[in-house]
Amino acid sequence: MHTLNIGILAHVDAGKTSLTERLLFDHGTIDRLGSVDAGDTRTDDGAIERRRGITIRSAVAAFTVGDTQINLIDTPGHSDFIAEVERALEVLDGAVLVLSAVEGVQAQTRVLMRTLRRLRLPTLVFVNKIDRPGARAEGLLQDIRRKLTPHVAPIGAVRGLGTPDAHVTPLRYGDDLAESLADIDPDLLAAVVDGPAPTPDDLHKALAAHTADGSFHPVLFGSALGGQGVSDLVESVVRLIPPAPTTGSTTPRGTVFAVRPGPGGERTAYLRLYDGEVTERQRLTFRRRDADGGTREVSGRVTHLDVTGGGSGPLTAGNIAALTGLAGVRVGDRLGELTDRAPQFAPPTLETVVSARRPEQAARLRSALLTLADQDPLIHARPTEAGATALLLYGEVQMEVLAATLAQDFGVEADFAPGRVRFLERPRGVGEAVEERPWHDGTRFWATIGLRVEPGPRGSGRVFTYETELGALPRAFHSAIEETVHTSMRTGLFGAAVTDYRVTLVRSGFVAPLSTAADFRGLTPYVLRRALERARTRLYEPYHAFETEVPLDALAPVTAHLAALGAEFTGTTGGSTSWVITGEIAARRVREAELRLPGLTHGEGVWWSRPSGDRELRSHQGALSP
Repeated sequence: MHTLNIGILAHVDAGKTSLTERLLFDHGTIDRLGSVDAGDTRTDDGAIERRRGITIRSAVAAFTVGDTQINLIDTPGHSDFIAEVERALEVLDGAVLVLSAVEGVQAQTRVLMRTLRRLRLPTLVFVNKIDRPGARAEGLLQDIRRKLTPHVAPIGAVRGLGTPDAHVTPLRYGDDLAESLADIDPDLLAAVVDGPAPTPDDLHKALAAHTADGSFHPVLFGSALGGQGVSDLVESVVRLIPPAPTTGSTTPRGTVFAVRPGPGGERTAYLRLYDGEVTERQRLTFRRRDADGGTREVSGRVTHLDVTGGGSGPLTAGNIAALTGLAGVRVGDRLGELTDRAPQFAPPTLETVVSARRPEQAARLRSALLTLADQDPLIHARPTEAGATALLLYGEVQMEVLAATLAQDFGVEADFAPGRVRFLERPRGVGEAVEERPWHDGTRFWATIGLRVEPGPRGSGRVFTYETELGALPRAFHSAIEETVHTSMRTGLFGAAVTDYRVTLVRSGFVAPLSTAADFRGLTPYVLRRALERARTRLYEPYHAFETEVPLDALAPVTAHLAALGAEFTGTTGGSTSWVITGEIAARRVREAELRLPGLTHGEGVWWSRPSGDRELRSHQGALSP
């Protein structure tokens, strides 16, 4: 038996959780269909997910078809939980992208398909809700080709579309499929043009090959609630998506893509294994890459192992298991060598400050937020000078869900400050400062510290190095300097966090037995600030790449409004019914652009954007004050 790890992805409310329920029910994993409205689905098992009717955390469930076990990973559809989608994509062999036959291609659908195409992940498109009034087929196919990818073709036809009697019939492989595949297959193109015409067997082989390499996407139709077309989808998954190849190595290699806290505080890590084997009681070493480019190792012994669809193990290559006993493991940790296989989603750019509504719960809140940061490292929980905790988020919905999670799972009522866009600083030049056993604020520091600050390459993060001889200071003093440098760089000259810097210890000294680590922690911020002031910094603000589709008569007012917000346009493409405008805009202007769009387009405009790096802020007015 071989295993396929398949992700179910979609814009919110397209029906992917209902599809997961249908697949599990049809293949005997569950004995009744759960309902999103009733809040009793298998994969949305959290109370908050059931109350809101949306998927927040990726979940795994399995069923068997012949000699194939299919592990389903149901992922969030809301854009605020893109980090969960990121981790799921890394462990998939293929994906099913779900669209509603009524609502059609939506904003998040485009985000997901762009990422799937970039990763060349084998993907089937499933058009759901064919039995709903207003369902479309041919018009929706045109939208898919125009908005998602031109390299698609239906492999089924719908009869009774938009009625309760809607059903799906398979299409014979013929000229339409041959012409679609010929766009990307030179051999098929030659056969179509010069003959002899490709046979159905030729077309099937070409369809399987180009689906497997992520260059072509079969389109299937059906209804998750009614069950129509679902068996055809399963058959296509098995026939067209190959399992991930293994190297044959006996050394375990895998990725932790989810971490869940247990009722007793013990954490459960979900591991996808690519090579080797893992058993209970086995000691494992995981590696992670820190922001400064260095690596860190976390080791632990597996106390319990539950293989998805397979019981107590062992966990073999290609499968997923829930492991306990690994206290220090975090999402994204790698078993075996570190790789760069993970998809690169931009980090969140909305920063908020969280404080306990009741002061006596401040310590519990901080502990809870650190626990949540282990489950989602991209939120970057960090303490503020006022004793609260700052978080990075993708949007307001994620903030609301975190507040509900803190109250329900940790018993802490928290207040979230209004989110603001997070700015960054980078060193402009080189600056150096030295202090030798000085007095500051009435305190004598029995320490000598010299630091040099200089810019690092873009994306290098935080780097601390030494020009002094290692061993000249006790290790505790070295650690105190380095830790304090990174902590102090959370607030730069303009009040934003400093990144992409290189700080070098150029001079050091201590007085035995008077010097303590506290002397070095206390003196480091003074020296670092002077060096940073001499280096100076530049302030950067995050930008979003955007795409908006507007009616033909709305082009002028929409582009005028975006230009007034400082948007830079990269393209304008006209069609028979609408214009598609692309460009980049400052993240702090995105909300304003979204809110004005319905009024400028009579409610017909569609907006999509995502973080796309940052740019130097030319004027600080209205942003951060020096």
